[in-house]
Amino acid sequence: MDLRKLKTLIDLVSESNISELEITEADGKVRIVKADPAAAAMAAAPAPVLQTAPAQLAPVAAQPVAAPQAAAAPQAPAAITGHVVKSPMVGTLYRASTPGGKPFADVGQAVKEGETICIIEAMKIMNEIEADKTGTITQVLCENGQAVEYGQPLFVIE
Repeated sequence: MDLRKLKTLIDLVSESNISELEITEADGKVRIVKADPAAAAMAAAPAPVLQTAPAQLAPVAAQPVAAPQAAAAPQAPAAITGHVVKSPMVGTLYRASTPGGKPFADVGQAVKEGETICIIEAMKIMNEIEADKTGTITQVLCENGQAVEYGQPLFVIE
């Protein structure tokens, strides 16, 4: 779905009385959920507190960034050979379309370019991630339900 169409849908939901909109097209599925005004007010209330103490938040924010790098460090020495499929966004990785379902791609499975290999949920939108090369999956570098960062290696295809 192109960005202009997505922005139009977001504007439509925000200006109307509907609280949720889900659209499925050939190229993907989009679900837009309007935040509850009471919840939005609650979420906005702590903002001044956060702005008054930025020095206290900086060390806390730095630690979560360091943790994924430490977790990724054991994978780095494992000599990754082949084409690495990287995450195009920050979100939560799902290897199957349903909880407990068969994974889209697993080690030893042949995949074609354009075939869905996982889903990344970002901002309550499910984004299908496709193989950008034809080959065989030799490594799965992320677990189901794991938070992933932009550019993080997900799969290795040979």
